[in-house]
Amino acid sequence: MENHRLQEALHSLKSTKVRMTPQRHAILEFLFNAKMHPTADEIYKALEGKFPNMSVATVYNNLRVFKEVGLVRELTYGDSSSRFDSNTSDHYHVICEECGKMVDFHYPGLDEVETLAEHVTNFTIKHHRMEIYGVCPDCIKKEKQQH
Repeated sequence: MENHRLQEALHSLKSTKVRMTPQRHAILEFLFNAKMHPTADEIYKALEGKFPNMSVATVYNNLRVFKEVGLVRELTYGDSSSRFDSNTSDHYHVICEECGKMVDFHYPGLDEVETLAEHVTNFTIKHHRMEIYGVCPDCIKKEKQQH
């Protein structure tokens, strides 16, 4: 599944005349294989051993390119670092307040919220996002072990 999505993404980049460098390929592959929503720094740290001459700026520049062509979403949360999500379909996030872990979920019942908001406010709605906050099973387990 992930390999198929990666191949589609690579084809998409090629069709937009974006040159495929080894670093760009590695960043994209990391994003598509990541089980979390990494920051640019996390991507850089994960790949610096393989690409010692790569800078954090290279990661940011590539993430900007991926975002512009619609391969990733940038998730911003106030003052904290942006996180990047290779799942660009409509979905929501549950976020652990202890460790920051973020898990995707889809709830079709909310698909009508944009239409309702548009009707009630006369806004032209472009998109929405929702986060639900709690404590993940790993943090609950750690907490129980400490007591």
